[in-house]
Amino acid sequence: MSNVPTGLSRRTVLASGGALIVSFALAGRLTAQETNAGAGHGPSASPLPGSLKTTPMLDGWIKIGADDSITVYTGKCELGQGIKTALAQVAAEQLSVSFETIKLITSDTDLTPDEIYTAGSQSMQDSGTAILHAAAQARELLLATAATRLGLQAGDLKAEDGAVVAPDGRRLRYGELVADTVLHVEAQPAAASKLRAPETFKVMGHAVPRVDIPDKVTGGAAYVQDMRLKDMVHARIVRPPSYGAQLRSVDTAGVERMHGVKKVVRDGNFLAVIADGEFRAIKAMEALAAAARWDERETMPDPASYFQWLKQQPSKTIIVRDAQSSTAAPAVRTLEEEYLRPHQMHGSIGPSCGLALFANDRLTVWSHGQGMFPLRAAVAQLVKLPPDKVRCIHVEGSGCYGHNGADDAAADAAYLAAVHYPGVPVRVQWMRDQEHGWEPYGPGMVMRARASLDASGRIVTWDYNVWSDTHSTRPGGAGSTLVGQHITASFSPPPPSPGSQPTGFGDRNIIPLYDVPNMRLVYNFVPHQKVRVSALRSLGAYANVFAIESFMDELAKAAATDPVVFRLQHLGDPRAQAVIELAAEKFGWVNPKPMSGRGQGLAFAKYKNLAAYCAVAIELEVQHETGRVRLLRAVSAVDSGQAVNPDGLKNQIEGAIVQSASWTLHEAVLFDRTRINSRDWSTYPILRFSDIFESIEVHVINRPGQPFLGTGEAAQGPAAAAIANALADATGQRIRELPFTRKRVKSAIGV
Repeated sequence: MSNVPTGLSRRTVLASGGALIVSFALAGRLTAQETNAGAGHGPSASPLPGSLKTTPMLDGWIKIGADDSITVYTGKCELGQGIKTALAQVAAEQLSVSFETIKLITSDTDLTPDEIYTAGSQSMQDSGTAILHAAAQARELLLATAATRLGLQAGDLKAEDGAVVAPDGRRLRYGELVADTVLHVEAQPAAASKLRAPETFKVMGHAVPRVDIPDKVTGGAAYVQDMRLKDMVHARIVRPPSYGAQLRSVDTAGVERMHGVKKVVRDGNFLAVIADGEFRAIKAMEALAAAARWDERETMPDPASYFQWLKQQPSKTIIVRDAQSSTAAPAVRTLEEEYLRPHQMHGSIGPSCGLALFANDRLTVWSHGQGMFPLRAAVAQLVKLPPDKVRCIHVEGSGCYGHNGADDAAADAAYLAAVHYPGVPVRVQWMRDQEHGWEPYGPGMVMRARASLDASGRIVTWDYNVWSDTHSTRPGGAGSTLVGQHITASFSPPPPSPGSQPTGFGDRNIIPLYDVPNMRLVYNFVPHQKVRVSALRSLGAYANVFAIESFMDELAKAAATDPVVFRLQHLGDPRAQAVIELAAEKFGWVNPKPMSGRGQGLAFAKYKNLAAYCAVAIELEVQHETGRVRLLRAVSAVDSGQAVNPDGLKNQIEGAIVQSASWTLHEAVLFDRTRINSRDWSTYPILRFSDIFESIEVHVINRPGQPFLGTGEAAQGPAAAAIANALADATGQRIRELPFTRKRVKSAIGV
């Protein structure tokens, strides 16, 4: 029998004279989800905003204590994108309190709503929107409660600085209003939320310093890699040398006698050592690796012909769009080109890490994965525990934005702690070669574009094909983890999924925002799984926008039209036009280029066609003798709807431009038929500080009162295409295969 009051209205609660404490109760949240599945809310049956759809009780999001403390809960994870700051700003603004008042708890399976993954630039759209409305509705409850206490109308009161204030000066602190009664109240549709007017904002829309930065720049305990728990032991894993390798034999006797070694674990192809110190664990791991004998076999395609091989594999043909017009003008010129993207890695600066403790019949896991509830499901299956006996707590990690080795390291730790070494915390820290060699990469892709122009230079037909493996093998089951695949009682990986529109996986951003009367878009899903792949920041959008926006420049050249003008001519969305025009204006767009050896390029996209609008303009210089591409400056304009923290938003775009530049100029995973060969920074080079842009400008188009639009991945594709277009402008040669290494540039320009 549920103890959650059902059918209880706000009027009934407020009339009771009880106080308000909005606090999280898991049973209440689950009951609310079951009760309201498929049902509308309120008389208009309007859907609830953001993640309130799945966690509709206000007590899933906010706790106001009798001591005036305010705790806000989010199921999203802080990955360095700044949501711990932005979400707290949203709550503070709508609750009419200072930013410092808010304590924000991120994803924790015991405490927070289940928002599945932190991915797709959806934290503000999902969690931010939920908190926006939950806080606004909680504020109105406080006002109504105070009105009852004071014998006044709620409309005569105002909320400010954590108190409700009457016209005669009487004040009731929030803590006084919430002393005794736990209140479960279901959220109302967005139309019922009395959101604060943007012109009154004191916290939202302002540049608040990020709360996650100080420890990162002062050597504090900022990351899960920094965690040190009492009585903790250190574990290291010996991974197979290649995907298909089988452990033939291993002599563990010598390792077991090493000083400080607590235990050596062998289970199928899973090898690990547990020691009382980190260095001792590393030395024991090295000795164990030397004692292991593996049988290897060829499992991967020939890298020299990978892209041709990819197109020849059996695939599922998905028609994303097939729109034909009988009134379009006749075509007079047709272009067709192919663009290539290799496998690329997350390249996290800090190798993955996980901690776990099995005590009192319960397993606790600390992880920098991006989905604590899916991780809990995977771990529970792995160690054969009920999910309610597993708690997963998110702790930020050093580098990611996608599915790197974080979940695997957490599963390693969970397996060792629960099955082989219970009672004390077990810390698993991956090594650099393990991170590079075993993380799931962003898949290799082929994009083929074909388009025709009419006599006026407008695009009249657009035909686009993309070939790609899946872009997500995130946990949800034990078969998604390496330890789950390697132990004797192994779990099979789930079948690869192509994803689906409107967000898409390999077909993310396959739909150009441009107005074209005849458009056919095809996603050739190739579930080959020969190379371990999963989600890398922006998924297929990076490659698709690179190809589409490169092709737009090629079409503009064929039409003898300035590429900025050409784009504007094909756009009917005024917000899209606005970011392009602002980026070009702030960049000082001049065509033709002003200086020999230098080039300029611009590119644009609306991320997923439903998130932020972003345009990026780049100037670069090509050093003819060496093929080096010197990045000079980048200017970006972004429209993310209502900007909560403009400075944090700029951080996101700046970081995206830099990371995209690294992918575009340097990054490609090397492999042969048997092994991954990119094992360190020399075999997988990334952008260095000496290669960074001399300047990056980000101009935010703030639209107060408009919905939040996801920003974190919006610049990945536009930055890549802007570099490609600037490189073509500088050299007169178009390079269509990523990355634009010095060798590839020299070959293109004939050096």
